[in-house]
Amino acid sequence: MSETGELASGLALGSFRLNGQFMHVAEGLARPAGMTAAWWQVLGAVLREPLPVAGVARVMGMTRQGVQRIADLLVERGLAEYQPNPAHRRAKLIQPTAAGREAIAKINPGHQAFADRLVEELGVDGARDCLAALHRLSTALDHISTPS
Repeated sequence: MSETGELASGLALGSFRLNGQFMHVAEGLARPAGMTAAWWQVLGAVLREPLPVAGVARVMGMTRQGVQRIADLLVERGLAEYQPNPAHRRAKLIQPTAAGREAIAKINPGHQAFADRLVEELGVDGARDCLAALHRLSTALDHISTPS
């Protein structure tokens, strides 16, 4: 395999491992609030503003179908609700309910403690460097994945 092939494979495999590690941590943080990492991910995407399912999928890097399934479960459990979308009649907006916001609030202390430990381990500058590298990688993937 060429050096570029090995580098690309290493980036992909490292990203897959990192995603798995973060999902494992997220499952542990979400469980005491009666949530899953995926539920937290979808609710977290709409905390600031309601979004259509396709918008959540874009922001979170998930499939539209996967987000739709989770959104329907969240609505069924009273953690989210659908609202009319003035920009698109058929693509309703999803937003958290008060119960959804309470569930997220239960996760926040554990999330903060985890964040503090992670940044202490990396150092603030190291954490910023990691974040910048992830942004660069994501931007590069967006650029080469978009048809010219």
